Amino acid sequence: MSSPKSRRRVRDDKTPAALPPGRTIAVRAADGTKLHTQVFGPSDGYPIVLAHGITCAIRVWGHQIADLSSDFRVIAYDHRGHGDSGVPKSGGYSLTHLASDLDSVLEATLAPGERAVIAGHSMGGIAISAWSDRYRHRVSERADAVALINTTTGELLELVKLFPVPPPLQQTRVQAARRALLAFGSVPIVGPANLAVRQFVHMLAVGGEADPTVSALICDLFAKTPAASRGHWVRVLVDALGPSHISLAGLTVPTLVIGSTRDRLLPIAASRRIASAAPSLTKFVEMSGGHCSILEHPGAVNKELRGLVELATGFADGLADEREVGS
Repeated sequence: MSSPKSRRRVRDDKTPAALPPGRTIAVRAADGTKLHTQVFGPSDGYPIVLAHGITCAIRVWGHQIADLSSDFRVIAYDHRGHGDSGVPKSGGYSLTHLASDLDSVLEATLAPGERAVIAGHSMGGIAISAWSDRYRHRVSERADAVALINTTTGELLELVKLFPVPPPLQQTRVQAARRALLAFGSVPIVGPANLAVRQFVHMLAVGGEADPTVSALICDLFAKTPAASRGHWVRVLVDALGPSHISLAGLTVPTLVIGSTRDRLLPIAASRRIASAAPSLTKFVEMSGGHCSILEHPGAVNKELRGLVELATGFADGLADEREVGS
């Protein structure tokens, strides 16, 4: 296995990196939906699993894949209804599907008894949280550590920064945010709507100081996600992530949390709450910029993920040694 300590210089180049050559793995969800999955880097490398955000695809992890695959086996997949994955029937969208799909990817790509560092951005982080809640018995079997990046476990509409209003009008603002997200989530990107939707996506997902190529990539991925899938997933998230948060009690492995101070979609308050609730928090990192820290600060994110691998593998080796002594 490639050594986690072998690393090349971490860069903060904002131009989205092209994906290196990868190997496609056939993965089917529990309900039969195709989950497009690719593996990059050495076949015997330590595994890092990447789960992207809503209306994105594997390509959004370009910086991380290009850097991390020099030393590790990087496994990335498209959520159902995204990228090259299958589009399920209308009933095939829920937090339970998110959790189950992640478990299917882990089962198909990891060897028996093998564990990985699992990182999720935005909806990918929600998938990890839902998986740790619904598959608690699998967490210690499949994860050495997790990274939750620009994500949330609840109160999505209460926190999203769309329409600032005085406190007495908070409930009105929440309902307006719901209508806006549902409308823009499912609108076709054609004709006059194109510019308006792209401006809306840029406002929510990208920090003001980000390189223009970041916004261009996010808008392109948004436009390529089928409108029906976008609409279904937005509805799932706004309805499921209400006042009751996803429980993190099952997330018993070392946990890295990254949030961004100018994130309008899932503000830094959401990351701070996760950091306070995670049973095994190892580090909480606040970055500048907007929702897409993996694109806006790729070098910094890559450095944190490399550090998490080093911590996790040492932690796992320590547990293995304890079990050997105990036997």
